[in-house]
Amino acid sequence: MAEMTMVEAIRDAMDIKMGQDKDVVVFGEDVGYFGGVFRCTAGLQEKYGTNRVFDCPINESGIVGVGIGMAAYGLRPCVEVQFADYIYPAYDQIVSEAARLRYRSAGDFTAPITIRTPCGGGIFGGQTHSQSPEALFTHVAGLKTVIPSNPYDAKGLLISAIEDDDPVIFFEPKRLYNGPFDGHHERPSQSWAGHAWGEVPQGHYTVPIGKAAVRREGQDVTILAYGTMVYVAEAAVNETGIDAEIIDLRSLLPMDIETIETSVNKTGRCMIVHEATLTSGFGAELAAQVQERCFYHLEVPIERVTGWDTPYPHAQEWDYFPGPKRVGKALVAMMEEI
Repeated sequence: MAEMTMVEAIRDAMDIKMGQDKDVVVFGEDVGYFGGVFRCTAGLQEKYGTNRVFDCPINESGIVGVGIGMAAYGLRPCVEVQFADYIYPAYDQIVSEAARLRYRSAGDFTAPITIRTPCGGGIFGGQTHSQSPEALFTHVAGLKTVIPSNPYDAKGLLISAIEDDDPVIFFEPKRLYNGPFDGHHERPSQSWAGHAWGEVPQGHYTVPIGKAAVRREGQDVTILAYGTMVYVAEAAVNETGIDAEIIDLRSLLPMDIETIETSVNKTGRCMIVHEATLTSGFGAELAAQVQERCFYHLEVPIERVTGWDTPYPHAQEWDYFPGPKRVGKALVAMMEEI
């Protein structure tokens, strides 16, 4: 075991797969010589050469399109879109080509491409560097959508994504990149012993895509969260003293509905927490699934605590995020409902 940040764990996953499989290639904007804006690819070009780790022009549609072509011809590209906010020019390539290639070719071709991209806020990046667009991809049949919350899962899920024969959108919460996060502070607290700075096995291992993790067992309410919001939920639970069960989804699509259903049927209450805006956020799908499957076990309405339905506010970033205070207030209100 080695202690790693999420950045180090992600880099280690790519390093291991590139060492094992010559067909794995890494490319994107500034990922080569510079090592990526968040340093996730630092040292990989020096180790594997410019044919396997290389920089691209500022052209997300081109980066992803080239990656899909490589994947169709047998390579396993792991491409980086520098910020999730920049992924929209590539959306047509992802939806119309990558997601449909297996079906359009009746299985003759696949698209084993992994698209890595940092998501969410925490760096005061404003509207163009802080978005959480995960719901746009969970709507698309043929894609898998993954969001890890800690270094162990980040490495294991990324290895699984690279080995997967279908396209995987791999979101990386940037607030968790470089150290522990206690759910409160603008900057990580190095003294907080959380999962965002944790022990990671050396060498190859996988975390299955499509399997959630129960981070905290409880009896009173189920909290469904992913990425950074797992820690916000933990902080709210610790501060309110409510016996909540916290489920880290890890994989949004495929979704581990069995784990969710078991938990909600046990607690009778369900809260959904995510950083993206409320309307048409992934929480809407979660709420619908829970309502359909757990209706007769629910004691109160499903609650969603999310970002605002506004363009991302630069100056009010830390008010925009669901924080422990807002989540805790909603938890207390749920417990008071009859």
